[in-house]
Formats: sequence, C-alpha cells, structure tokens
Amino acid sequence: MGATIEQSLEIIRRGTSEILPEETLISRLKESRPLRVKAGFDPTAPDLHLGHTVLLNKLRQFQELGHEAMFLIGDFTGMIGDPTGKNITRKPLSREDVLENARSYQEQIFKILDPDRTQIVFNSSWMNKLSPADLISIASKHTVARMLEREDFSNRYKSGQPIAIHEFLYPLIQGYDSVVMKADVELGGTDQKFNLLVGRHLQEIYGQPPQVILTMPILEGLDGVQKMSKSLGNYIAIADAPDEMFGKLMSISDELMWRYMELLSFKSSSEITQLKKACAEGENPRKVKVMFAHEIVGRFHGRNIADKAIENFEARFKRGLIPEDLMETDWLSDSENYGLSALLKDLGLTSSTSESNRAIQQGAVKVDGVKIEDQRLKLSVGASYILQVGKRKLAKVNLLLAKS
Repeated sequence: MGATIEQSLEIIRRGTSEILPEETLISRLKESRPLRVKAGFDPTAPDLHLGHTVLLNKLRQFQELGHEAMFLIGDFTGMIGDPTGKNITRKPLSREDVLENARSYQEQIFKILDPDRTQIVFNSSWMNKLSPADLISIASKHTVARMLEREDFSNRYKSGQPIAIHEFLYPLIQGYDSVVMKADVELGGTDQKFNLLVGRHLQEIYGQPPQVILTMPILEGLDGVQKMSKSLGNYIAIADAPDEMFGKLMSISDELMWRYMELLSFKSSSEITQLKKACAEGENPRKVKVMFAHEIVGRFHGRNIADKAIENFEARFKRGLIPEDLMETDWLSDSENYGLSALLKDLGLTSSTSESNRAIQQGAVKVDGVKIEDQRLKLSVGASYILQVGKRKLAKVNLLLAKS
C-alpha cells in the first residue's frame, strides 16, 4: 500500500479499543518488514457472524498495509472451550464438531481476507505433538494467583462456583500459540485482553520479543445491548441469505447503525463523519442505513445481489406486499429493547406471549419481511418495524423510549 507510518497508524487505530504498547507497534512499523499479525478463532459454531468480522476487517487492513495475516483456527483450544465471560464451566466440544466447524470457517473468511496474504494454521498441529511433560512445563510458566486476576475466574472463585483445572489451560495455550507462531501482533476482543497479555508474557519467557496486542470492541447484536451471539439469536451470520441479511440490518436502531458502520463499513472515517453531519442537518437516517446494508450484503453476496436485495426490501413496502395505508403506532418502552413476543401481545397481534411464541415457532412471524425463528428476540428501541403474524395481521410500530 505504501502508506507512511502515520497513515498506517490512523488506519490501525480506527475502531481499536487499545494498542499495547503503541510505541512498540510504531517501532515495528519502522522496520519496514511484513508483520506477522495473528487472530485466533475457536470453531465453536458452524457460522461466522458480523461480530467476528470486526477482527477480520482489522486483519484485512493489516494485509492492505503489506502485512501477513495469520488466521489461527483453534481446533485444539476449541475442545477445551474458552471460559472468557462465562460464569459456569463450559462444556468441551467433540473433535468431530470442531473439525466440521473449522471447514466452514475456511470457506467463509476469504469473503474478507486476501488468500494470497493469509496463512491458515491449526493449533492442533503443534499441541498434539506435545507430551504431558511439555504441557506441564508450559503450565509452570504462570501462577494460579495470576489466573485469578482474570475477572471471570475471580468472580467465580469468590462466589464458590467451580473452576475446572482445564479452564486454566486455555489462556496458557492461546499464549503458547503466539510463541509457536512468532506473532508480532495479536488481535482480540476486549474480553480477550487477559489471554493476549499471557501471550506477551510467554513470548518473553521463551526469549521472543513480546507481541503488540490490539483489542477490538465487542459488537452488540440486533438488540443493541448484548454481545452478538448465535445462542442469543441476535446475530447476522455471514452465511445468511441476502434478503434476510438486508432485513436484519435495516431493523437496527438509527443509533446502533453508526456503531455498526464504525466497526464494519469499509468507508473512511471522514466519509462516515460527513454522513453523520448530513443526518444531523435533516437527512433521513434510513437512506444511510440502506446504503450500509447494501455495502454489507454486497461484500458477502456480490453487488448485483445486493441491488436485488434493495429492490426486494422496498417491494415489501411500496408495491402492495405491505398495505400502503397500514396503521402506524408509536409505542413507548421503559428500556432500550423490547421483547418481540411481548410486543406482539401488547399490540394485539396475539392474545398472549405464549401464543406469540407458538407463532414464532411455527414460522408465522415476520419482522420487516424477515421470518423470525428466535422467541427471545428483542427489538431495539428508536427504530420502526413492520410486524406480521400470519397472512393478515400486520402492524407498523415506532418503538420509542419513554422519558423518565
């Protein structure tokens, strides 16, 4: 790319929570060599979602700056289960599940990353070669006291919740991966900071220059509150159908849209700033949201299909598929999200939340034309929705936050 050090830093800093230590990153950029940039993903589910792409987008930026992306598939650590943020011991996955999910990941990442500048590695390729004595040697490099500095471990220990011994191995093995891979830089979510620091610690012990760590924000799900997660049903998968992906992106609140654009869009910071200014001066945020949804769908499905997704979305509202005279309702909420099942009942589209849940289970509920499968879905307050139960029950609702 031929960027200057300052230009590189501006790109790397965008959307990054922390760079530790930044002065080390600057000195390594001055070495004028491709840096080895590591990001690890445990194949715990078959699909990557947009939350995962926050790291993938940053890896792509490093590639565009001339550096080497090392995409680590944690097929060994995935069988342990990352305890980060968990208040219970996580059940390990089977080897078969991990390998099947890993195959899916390899197919999906190149929708973002440049294959020619990406090295895919599996940590089982070195972990399976270690003897029990080797593993004990790695374990001797860290203390229980240091492990209990981790917030989730500390909270569980203080509350008397069990912590299995194998859970202590997870951050050690993630750190040891950095030793084997000789990582210059490692990326991770803000919830991974402890594990990333373990990597720095182990590299120093093994006589290597410690890696620079970049922590990235955790992307909120469609509810705008909780971390994007398949288990919570608030996710947008890379493999989602184009119309479904477009509809989900159009359902997010106007406020959450800017957060998504900052972390997911390939538009420059100055372009996003100009769009914000235009909206502040009266531009309809919906226009920006359509543009953003088109960009994301185009990234994973192609521009022509993204164009068609816009047509299909608009058709539901402008060409008779949704009545033009549909009654519009303002609905106040005391919190920043509203459970879909409860909202359907409150609007009179169903007689009870249990009926709402049954309708969702039967595939009879749509939000903005997208069929909903998750009974626990929460809608973001500050946005408008077309709700449909069956073929005849429709409502347009503007969810508003009640003033205290």
